[in-house]
Amino acid sequence: MKRFILDDLRKWKESKYRKPLILRGARQVGKTWALQEFGKEFESVAYFNFDESEEYKQFFETTKDVHRILQNLSFASGQRITKGTLIIFDEIQNCNSALNSLKYFCENASEYFVVCAGSLLGLTLSKGFPVGKVDFLDMGPMTFSEFLIANGDEGLYDYLQSIETIEAIPDAFFNPLCEKLKMYFVTGGMPEPVLRWTQEREVALVDRALDGILGSYERDFGKHHDEADEWQRHDVQKITLIWNSLPSQLAKENKKFLYSVVKGGARAREYEDSLQWLVNADLVKKVFKISKPGLPVSAYEDLDSFKIYHGDVGLLRRQSRLNHSAFAEGNRLFTEFKGALTENFVLQSILRQFDNAPHYWAEAPYEVDFVIQKENDVIPIEIKSGESVSSVSLKNYRKKYEHETPLAVRLSLKNFSLDGNVLNVPLFMADRLSKLIELARGI
Repeated sequence: MKRFILDDLRKWKESKYRKPLILRGARQVGKTWALQEFGKEFESVAYFNFDESEEYKQFFETTKDVHRILQNLSFASGQRITKGTLIIFDEIQNCNSALNSLKYFCENASEYFVVCAGSLLGLTLSKGFPVGKVDFLDMGPMTFSEFLIANGDEGLYDYLQSIETIEAIPDAFFNPLCEKLKMYFVTGGMPEPVLRWTQEREVALVDRALDGILGSYERDFGKHHDEADEWQRHDVQKITLIWNSLPSQLAKENKKFLYSVVKGGARAREYEDSLQWLVNADLVKKVFKISKPGLPVSAYEDLDSFKIYHGDVGLLRRQSRLNHSAFAEGNRLFTEFKGALTENFVLQSILRQFDNAPHYWAEAPYEVDFVIQKENDVIPIEIKSGESVSSVSLKNYRKKYEHETPLAVRLSLKNFSLDGNVLNVPLFMADRLSKLIELARGI
């Protein structure tokens, strides 16, 4: 498999301002694999897992001298550590002393290459970890482009990368890309299900892998609740209720998150901490409403109105119990649950392309699915699950904010084109959206 995050890791390696790196992301997105694959570019790799080898924790608890820590780790593990070694601290959330030691690695041993990863790391970091002494890198599921490469469709990937003009994509490429995208909706971007598909071509094995990941997430809900007084058994139940409500939340016509869908009579103050737990664990994504498309977009957030999405479209399909047979039924996979899978896929594709988090805009009865800020442009994004692209909401938005909208984007199954200031982008090009916007704007 090819993961594009390796390019970001190489940039970190070459930076003269390099600090210890924390790789963030949900469980099983491939963080450990990526770091070990990255390690092949070093003289050697020293790998320490604080979940498998708890005895390593003591070395961080008894001293803050990082050279002494490395010496002890080397002696205990039999791994030689030099300045050309990639040092990997895995499951680092299980050792707060190791997390805190990164400050001293930054200040006193910057010549070492130190990278860290861990499940539920976002929860640990949200409890007051001092930033400024580490670099962060976020890792998500495999993109559709990465899926194409893993699936043996390098030709289709290379074709998409070669596009430098806005013109219709020939059917010889368009139709196969639509079919591959359907398969991506089935597998999602988690590496294990993708590997099962590419090796065995058996969807039942894909579903089994997805079930295993969902099960591991659900076990995580209760795994750490005893570590702090505020996480009691009833909080685990609330987290589970919110998690189980995801398909219902996304199947609504109006996808604004409603606590009443979680449980009848539920109130925000009773459940908002449990929802934030899922956000910090990187299992769900929160998208806030904006009141108007001003700059910066974040200044116009309505913190009481938001939508939530799943971390991965394949996991959402499996959790929704949508059978993979829908793959063969025309465009049903794109339109099911009022286009929820498609909307989730688009968010998953654009999340890491822009410096600012995506938002959405709504003014009854209109709603624009996403609004992104690219440099000093605020761009509305409308998502259509089929070839019909009629959109009253986008038309109303463009009329209301004509001077603030240099470009609008519509993602659908319509071919690639620029109609006035509306850029029509096929869904299978979503993970290149930032580049396509630059193309349309003549940048």
